[in-house]
Amino acid sequence: MVRIAAVGDVHLGEDSAGMLRPALDELPDCADVLLLAGDLTRHGTLDEARVVATEFADLAVPVIAVLGNHDHHSDAQDEITKLLIDHGIVVLEGDATTVPVGGLTLGVAGTKGFGGGFAGKCASVFGERIMREFASHTVHLADALRESLAGLDTDVKVALTHYSPVSDTLHGEPREIYPFLGSYLLGEAVDCCGAALAVHGHAHAGSERGTTPGGIRVRNVAQPVIRAAFAVYELEVPVREPSIVR
Repeated sequence: MVRIAAVGDVHLGEDSAGMLRPALDELPDCADVLLLAGDLTRHGTLDEARVVATEFADLAVPVIAVLGNHDHHSDAQDEITKLLIDHGIVVLEGDATTVPVGGLTLGVAGTKGFGGGFAGKCASVFGERIMREFASHTVHLADALRESLAGLDTDVKVALTHYSPVSDTLHGEPREIYPFLGSYLLGEAVDCCGAALAVHGHAHAGSERGTTPGGIRVRNVAQPVIRAAFAVYELEVPVREPSIVR
């Protein structure tokens, strides 16, 4: 069994130092890894990111993150990424990482993701340039998530995004803003590559639990939804079929 702790949308500011640390120090007792589902800062400033880096550094379990839209707001996402990496936090954007858990391997593929909407009610790469750019951005990030998931050869795979891959976990949000909260293309990427779990944030008024069309569990771990420093999800490890040498 692999125990996944996850939280998103903590929105730490310069006045947030130490806010989560007492709970985070308990992580080794209940989880094997911590996933951060974006919107770690309020306005994407380096001063806020320094608080994030200190808060989530040296936790005695691996910490893996994606950035969110707030973390991009000040156009300092590259500097924020480097700062977090310098503090031992893995930051994913269209790539993946492998974590040993006991005698098992956990693969995490991540991207911020983007909006666009869901099947039947979604943007398309057509029309004005700005609309084509909007829709193309989602296509590009979803393709990168698919490729990074497909490239993992691990006992368990998890997809980590900020934007939602399904509409299930958006229930509670106004339907008018669903296209700005996620995209079905992310869900298709998750379904095609054998993930055991998909974790996202962003939808503060959404619901925690959902499922992809292919039956994969999706969890919205935005802190306003889970109402805790983190939530923990236990994943059973499927038995791998032995390879046959002919």
